Order: sequence, then C-alpha cells, then structure tokens
Amino acid sequence: MARDWEATFREWSKPSSDTEEQKCSNTEKMIRAAISESPALSKRSIDVFAQGSYRNNTNVRQDSDVDICVCCRDVFFYDLPSDGSITKSSAGFSDADYGYSQFKNEVELALVAKFGRSMVTRGNKAFDVHATSYRVDADVVPTFEHRRYYQYSGQIRFHKGTELHPDKGGKIINWPDQNYENGVDKNKATNNRFKFITRVIKRLKNEMEEKNISEAKPIPSFLIECLVWNTPKDGFGHIQYSDDVRYVLAHTFNETTTFERCKEWGEVNELKYLFRLSQPWTWEQAHAFLGVAWDYVGFK
Repeated sequence: MARDWEATFREWSKPSSDTEEQKCSNTEKMIRAAISESPALSKRSIDVFAQGSYRNNTNVRQDSDVDICVCCRDVFFYDLPSDGSITKSSAGFSDADYGYSQFKNEVELALVAKFGRSMVTRGNKAFDVHATSYRVDADVVPTFEHRRYYQYSGQIRFHKGTELHPDKGGKIINWPDQNYENGVDKNKATNNRFKFITRVIKRLKNEMEEKNISEAKPIPSFLIECLVWNTPKDGFGHIQYSDDVRYVLAHTFNETTTFERCKEWGEVNELKYLFRLSQPWTWEQAHAFLGVAWDYVGFK
C-alpha cells in the first residue's frame, strides 16, 4: 500500500510536544543560573539565550537538543569597512584586556560547578551539557558580541551578532537575532507554512539518514531552514502540504543546478552568504540532497 505522504507531512509539520518544550526550557533556565552563580561571570554583562531551531520554533523530535548562547557584552569583536571610512577612533572604541579564551574557561568552570564535571564536555566550539530526565542535551556556546560597522546617512552604525573562536583556531560569526526576526516575518507572510514546511523537510532528511541515504548525511538542520527561506513566499499556501513540499524541493533543486544561480542566496539572517567558501556545506551537497529527497517521496 502506497504511503500517505499528505498525512505524513501534516504530522511532521507539528512543533515539539509540550513535554519536550518544557525540558528545553528547564535546560535554558539552569544554564542561565549557572552563569549568574559564577563569581567571575556574575560581575559581567552577559546575555544567555536560546538560538537555532529551538528559538526559531523549527526544531523536530530527532533534533531536540537546544543551543544556548552565552554572550558577553563587555567586549566585542568587530569588522570595519575595507575602504577605511570607519576607524576604531571614529567609532569610539579601543582594545579590551579581557580575552575570549579566558571567558570560555570561566564559562566552563561555571557549568562544571552547576552540573558536575561528568555532565559537561568541552568541545572545539561549545560545551555539551548532557541530558537527564529533567532536561535535554545542550550545546552551550560562549561568544563575544560581534559588530559589523557601516555608515548610513552619514552616521556610524553596526549590525549586532555573535562571534566565537574555536579551540582549534579560526572564528565563527553568527546573527541569531536576525535569524529569528526574519524567520518570524516570513512565517507571517506565508500563513505559518514557512516553519511548517521547514519541519517537514527536516523530518524527511532525518528519515532518509536513518535509512543510510548518503546524500542526507552532510545536510545540517540550519541549511534546510535556509533552503526553505530562499523559496519565494508565493510557493507556500497550497491546500495540500504535499504541494508546498513539492514546490520547495523543485525550486531549490532547480536553483542549485549551478553556483551562478544560487551564489547570491543568503542565510535566513541575510547577513551571510549561504554558499561561500566559509560555509561547512556546499551547493553541490544541497543539490544532491534535494534531488534524492524528491525521488524518495516519489514526486513526478
């Protein structure tokens, strides 16, 4: 008997259960408490907030861990225009004496004091706070604020994001507030279908990976969200969810046939290109996944 994909998609579109949401909330509260109870960190201006699919309400059951950003506002990294139109002096800031590595070490001490050494694992980018029956697994990401400076109407302004420096070197800049705000706007513009269909394709990817379909393995959750984001809003809102899924897969597959067609695509935040050398994925991987996903569902 043929699978009822419409019923499957409608089930997959639903958000996490109340129980899962409560466990995520418990995790966020405990990590916030860990930072506030730290003798070193309690003196600093620090924001602790959920980010990623949990905050954006696009998380699915198989990806029920939560990303928590611990962002220090006392210090910031920055990018200035390459033309020299803005300098540190003109922007009104100077170098700080509090370093990122010290901050990350202090976050580790705070987490260990709260949860115990056995429950906290230090990774290259983040700390893994392990799950219990009360809370979900959490990736705790220490960051400094990141500012991208620009001029508008003769005034110096900046976009505000986050920046982390992995233990193995390099830097990663993210824009969690812009991801959230743009996702909310697109969801409203599509009568909630943006997040519905994002959850569907995430669940589809997870099922394909469980069945050892190789093209699904390198595709992270956030990339799927960005692919759906780059689908025109007119592609959403069909009577059948399966028609929305068909449109999204067809559009993104066709537009990733060459780099030239998708080179201007951005992440949901629209401050970072989706397919450039700095990303951990490629347009070819996305294209291969989309084609196999189309065949997996049996679209014609």
